[in-house]
Amino acid sequence: MLSGSLVAIVTPMLPDGALDLPRLKALIDWHVAEGTDGIVIVGTTGESPTVDVEEHCKLIESAVRFAAGRIPVIAGTGGNATREAIALSQFASKAGAAYSLSVVPYYNKPTQEGLYRHFKAIAEASDIPVILYNVPSRTVADLANDTVIRLSQVKNIVGIKEATSGVDRVTDLMRRARKDFLVFSGDDATALSYLLLGGHGVISVTANVAPRLMHEMCVAARSGNAAKAIDINNRLFGLHKNLFLEPNPIPVKWALNRMGRIAEGIRLPLTPFTPAHHETLAASLREAGCIE
Repeated sequence: MLSGSLVAIVTPMLPDGALDLPRLKALIDWHVAEGTDGIVIVGTTGESPTVDVEEHCKLIESAVRFAAGRIPVIAGTGGNATREAIALSQFASKAGAAYSLSVVPYYNKPTQEGLYRHFKAIAEASDIPVILYNVPSRTVADLANDTVIRLSQVKNIVGIKEATSGVDRVTDLMRRARKDFLVFSGDDATALSYLLLGGHGVISVTANVAPRLMHEMCVAARSGNAAKAIDINNRLFGLHKNLFLEPNPIPVKWALNRMGRIAEGIRLPLTPFTPAHHETLAASLREAGCIE
């Protein structure tokens, strides 16, 4: 069963914005060595809104090839058009991804029935297991727990990334969902709470820069060692906060560049990390042992 720290991996880019696939391979090799439990490619942190369809597919295909079966790859395949989401899910399945991550449609504000039919159509059109992704702060539409429970009865829908950070919400969801339905936090700051409530893991931004600590926190929490998990989370808390000083993935790409792991590339409309915030994030990186 998929569990633990799944990194919402950045898409490395050159200063001119071109994809930097050698750096992506190096990042995946590093994550495997550090114990990361899964690679989530072309999600929000991977700048999915700024890559075209050809690049999107190339990133999925490349991640699967670079992972080489050592670690599961979860492919971001969501979209606000159901047909596009189906096509990306079908591509991810053929490319060898283990799961797809399908975000709630954004901008067009579907009803709960529309969301149900959207995800049901995706699941029925491809044989890849689907993980739902609810992040209303970005999509406006909010996938209600009642709809999630309905969708959990659809073949191939196996879990959810819940990024609302509501502890009461995830408690209700886990109380009502079937036992094998996967529940992942989509918010690093409340990931430990989700884990201690019985969640399966986190799809993490922080894991981009502190992969081993995020893995160890998940292992400790899921094995019942709450004291160790809390200690690790306290060490990481500055990153959980300060990696969101500006919209994700602006700060985390700056942090990885500061660590020497990627170049400075980021695409408009995203802009480079504001210099006034550099030292605040650098201090959190030092606290977590990511830099000296």
